[in-house]
Amino acid sequence: MLRIATKFFGDRDCDADSIYTFPVGLPGFEDQQSFCFLTIPGSEPLLFLQSTTSANLCFVLLPILAVDPDYRIALTEEELAMLQLPAGSNPRIGREILCAALVCSEGSARHTVNLMSPIVVNLKAKTGLQVIHSESDYSHRHPLRLQEELVAC
Repeated sequence: MLRIATKFFGDRDCDADSIYTFPVGLPGFEDQQSFCFLTIPGSEPLLFLQSTTSANLCFVLLPILAVDPDYRIALTEEELAMLQLPAGSNPRIGREILCAALVCSEGSARHTVNLMSPIVVNLKAKTGLQVIHSESDYSHRHPLRLQEELVAC
């Protein structure tokens, strides 16, 4: 069991099976290659991708299918190789891979998610990367509709 320090959640226990390696880090954080997914009771379906080596580095994520149930991802051969997935495969979200969107805050009342560049992890090999497809039809500023907005009518 690894004990990791976090800025927002105090010290947390993280077992070896929940450590994910990002061989090339994340854009802007290439030196950070070891992360743990945290779930905080009452904040579901949010996920927190916490660096195991930097208490100050934590990304807020949503499972991509919670944002867009019809989301489709096409991984390149290079991305499949980096994720240790078979060449030519089309891994299924929620089975072979976790695909999550970064939550971004644009002021106090507006939140968006980045569907253009999701975080993708191989659930079996525990490897991950941020897949950046600038040619995608998905937006990097997809509006996040909160539950209160959905029931307002």
